[in-house]
Parts: sequence; structure tokens; C-alpha cells
Amino acid sequence: MTSLSLKNVSKSYGSVEVLRNINMEINAGELIVFVGPSGCGKSTLLRMIAGLEKITGGTLEIDGVVVNDVPPAQRGIAMVFQSYALYPHMTVYDNMAFALKLAGKSRDEIDKAVRAAADRLQLTAYLDRLPKALSGGQRQRVAIGRSIVRDPKVFLFDEPLSNLDAALRVATRIEIAQLKESMPESTMIYVTHDQVEAMTLATRIVVLHGGDVEQFGAPLDLYERPANTFVAQFIGSPAMNLVDAKVTATGQMTSVQMSDGGHADVPIASLDSDKGARVKLGVRPEDLSVTEGDDYLVAANVEIVEALGETTVLYFAPREGHDAFIAKIPGIYKVEKGTELRLTAPPEKLHLFDGEGRSFLYR
Repeated sequence: MTSLSLKNVSKSYGSVEVLRNINMEINAGELIVFVGPSGCGKSTLLRMIAGLEKITGGTLEIDGVVVNDVPPAQRGIAMVFQSYALYPHMTVYDNMAFALKLAGKSRDEIDKAVRAAADRLQLTAYLDRLPKALSGGQRQRVAIGRSIVRDPKVFLFDEPLSNLDAALRVATRIEIAQLKESMPESTMIYVTHDQVEAMTLATRIVVLHGGDVEQFGAPLDLYERPANTFVAQFIGSPAMNLVDAKVTATGQMTSVQMSDGGHADVPIASLDSDKGARVKLGVRPEDLSVTEGDDYLVAANVEIVEALGETTVLYFAPREGHDAFIAKIPGIYKVEKGTELRLTAPPEKLHLFDGEGRSFLYR
């Protein structure tokens, strides 16, 4: 089992700083997912761990050994790329066996490793096929199998599902989750921009933005207790709604007032100095419900209705104090476009962020 430690790791290209003082401890056996928007530095960070990019500052340790200057081939790492990078003239068997042949392994060792990996990935029936005779999902499994046979210390996945269509992406994601369960001692690091992949695969998620780590934690911790407005809106689909509000009372509960007359008592403690402060009230679309009374958070006009059967997604027109607003109502909810609805949510589902976008829970 292998652990990794990143201490003040930075990356610059000349005067352009791409990653700043990244600190994290990755425990042996975890599946860590780096997630964030394009250009946030997640693939660069993965390539630095692999040794394909030089670390500008800080240290990277694998099992307590600093590997900053260790060549990629000597780090005990296997990487699965976005492109399959299979040799088109070689069979599945030969593609998976190639690295072992270069390493000088015996024929029996190679055959045992290839067939064990093929059995684990359900590729045994395809060992004699060329890559052109495989589907996209099967090719990606071959690429994964090529890594498994090397028995690496750490597996690195660089957006491995981005070339697949929607149905194959779901199927292959499930296969990767099953693969991790079958290899509980393997440490894996996975890069994606898809937060659904992050939420379903990860032991813990690293949310990157602009070269910084915004939050590092278990998937449901990030969903239920986002550290700031960026994480709140990046994790979860549709994104969390944010409403401008003013603090009207403090203490063990924080009372806030919205510009359209809506109000809420949020079960988050605050200080007297917060009274009168301008804040953001956050609420997820799936936590909203329609109310008829005066006890509401937001009043808004329905702009678009998406009737999906199991849920109805309502899009509301922007108003003073909030941008376009979304509610996800269970089941079938019939409403005319242009109708004004009042929306509410359970107090324990509400989030509060200060003027700098930080959650009141983490101040």
C-alpha cells in the first residue's frame, strides 16, 4: 500500500504561476479525484506526480521518499491517459504484455499477469483481437489492463472517460468503481472535470480553482458543507442557488432578510459584528419546495418548465438580489410559464456565505 504527500508543491512556466502551495496527504488505498474547471491545474498536478512535469517548488513524497528528481519510470506509477494510446498492429494480449516484455519478464510471468488482468476487466474473450475490432469502452479497459499488469504503486487516470459517449461513460465509470473494489490496497488518483464522476468514484475529492485547492474532503462533505461559493456551485447539479441577503439577527441562529421580502432563520451561529452584513444565502434546487404562505425564502416567476417525469425542474427569471433561480420538484408539477411562486426550504438545508464567499461554518 502506497501513500503520497505533497508539501507546498508549486508549478510555474516562467512568470506564469499555474499551481500555488498545494498541500495534501493521500492515504494508502484511497481513490482521490482532482476536479475543477478547465485550466485549473488538475492535469498539470497529475503529471507532476507522474514525473512528466517538473515540480517548480515544494516536495512530493511517495511512501516517505522525496521523488522530485526521480525519473517517471522509477516512481512505480502507471498512468491511463485520455487517449487509449494502443498499438494498432498488436492484439489486446500483446498490448497488455508489451511493458512486461520490455522489463525482461519471463513468458510464464507475462502470461499469468495478462490473463489475470484480462479476467478482472472481462477482456479474456478479446485477447486475440486488434484494437480496431473493439468498442471505445473495451479499448479503455485494455489501456487500464496495460497498467494493471505492471503492478504499480499508484494508478493515475487523466480524464479516461472523456472520449466515450454518455452510455459508455456510465458503464465504464461503474467498471472503474468495481475495479477499485477488487483492488482495495491500490492507491488511485483520478482527474476529471465531471463532478458526477467525482462524486461517485472518490474516497475524497480535491476541488481546484485557479491553481489553488478550494476544498479537500469526502464527496458528501463537499456537497453538504461547501467551504465557499465556488465549491457550493461546482459540486451538485443543478448548481446551488445564491441569493443576496442581509443579516438581521445573530446568535445560535442567524436571521437573514432578502430584498423581495423573503426571510430565513439559518441554524448557524454568528457574532454581533455580523448584524447588518451583506451575505449570500445558498440553497440547492433539490431542497426547495413551493409554499403558499408568507414564510418563504424567494418569490420568482417561472420562465422554463422541464417535465422529466420523476422530477420537474423549474427555471425562474432573475430578480433583484438573485440571478436565474432553479428548483427541482419531485414528481410531476404542473405550472404555467410566468406564474409567480414562493419557495421555501428546511432550515438545516440552508447555507450562509460572507461577503468574500466563505462559508460561515469555516470562518
